[in-house]
Amino acid sequence: MASSKHGPSVKDDDTYEALREDGASKQKAARIANAKSNDRQHPSSKGGKAKPYEEWTRDQLYERAQELEIDGRSSMSKDELITALRNT
Repeated sequence: MASSKHGPSVKDDDTYEALREDGASKQKAARIANAKSNDRQHPSSKGGKAKPYEEWTRDQLYERAQELEIDGRSSMSKDELITALRNT
């Protein structure tokens, strides 16, 4: 196996560098770069399955805020919950 300029743990130097330049941590950049270089994984096709928060009910938003331990959630409106969740 050819050695990477970032060490043997990084499989795709170009992807790693691009992610680092965009502000990703070393760990996150390495994880994504390695997943992209693995033919059995398709990281760009994962995710994006959840509906946007605007389509969630207030109760669903409240439950998610509860999971994330957002303070003041019980008195928040739907719009306030969406803002709080996005800023977490």
